[in-house]
Amino acid sequence: MAQRRYAVRDGVLAALDAPTLVIHGGAGVEPGDLTAAEEAEVKRALEAALRAGHAKLQSGATSLDAVTAAITVLEDDPHFNAGRGAVFTHDGRNELDTSIMDGATGRAGAAAGLHRVKNPITLARAIMDRSKHVMMVGDGAEMFAKEQGIALVDPSYFRTEKRWKALQNALKEEAQAQASNVPLVLPGKAYFGTVGALALDAQGHLAAGTSTGGMTNKRYGRVGDSPIIGAGTWADARCAVSGTGWGEFYIRAAAAHEICARVRLAGEPLAKAGDGVINRDIPKAGGDGGAIALGADGSVAFPFNTGGMYRGWIGADGVPHVAIYKTDALEMPGRD
Repeated sequence: MAQRRYAVRDGVLAALDAPTLVIHGGAGVEPGDLTAAEEAEVKRALEAALRAGHAKLQSGATSLDAVTAAITVLEDDPHFNAGRGAVFTHDGRNELDTSIMDGATGRAGAAAGLHRVKNPITLARAIMDRSKHVMMVGDGAEMFAKEQGIALVDPSYFRTEKRWKALQNALKEEAQAQASNVPLVLPGKAYFGTVGALALDAQGHLAAGTSTGGMTNKRYGRVGDSPIIGAGTWADARCAVSGTGWGEFYIRAAAAHEICARVRLAGEPLAKAGDGVINRDIPKAGGDGGAIALGADGSVAFPFNTGGMYRGWIGADGVPHVAIYKTDALEMPGRD
């Protein structure tokens, strides 16, 4: 059996020399939504993202580097609502949001309302590393991206036929609801596909990142939880979380921070803290979705309350483990 080394730092039990990467590609996917071919493609993409992040960890890079590498792969894949596969707003545009946080230092970077940044997570990282700010939005964020040499693309790069059809369907449903004078009920798939990654590096340091295209048919420059530190993304010395779901409810609950606060202040196990926030508090308030959580001790949790959540993890042995639906078996990392 593999042995794992631990160290106590400032009262925190941290796993050393056993790097772990955890990812999600969004909650809200339901059985029957995907063809067998699409399921296979999604799993391949998740495995590719895990391997990209794992390669960074194995080379001695930081948890931040691993998170950035994994999310970049997912942003480049049109199966996910981030980067290339971003959904459309009511006005037929793609608006991208993102954030990243370093658990070791508490530093963070975030951006919202992007239209031309090819890989938003790289901009979040640059904002954290190369500016005095935490969050930038819209044109100003893209001006900073250009100054930093971050890749910009024509907005047409983000257009995919599948997302365009989803907008047309959403507009049709909205019009029908208005004509019938009934409230529009948003299905989980209105926002599924947000991506996130968490990493624990060989030094026992955690990092978290999230990237999204928001909600199909969103209006008025709406921003969800993904770029908001404490709502969609959080990392500290003990715990890292990335969320995916109905953003308004994650913002109100400060969901990502709340999970880690229960670990830090109440001494709750990671899985219990995640379940309490994601599967109890948020549904009680009227929302839904999921999250991934990673502890400094190497513990992992995947709470979600929809029929599925694209998810996976990879440990020191480099073997990726991925799943889509709630009924899928997913081997969990053990604490040796």
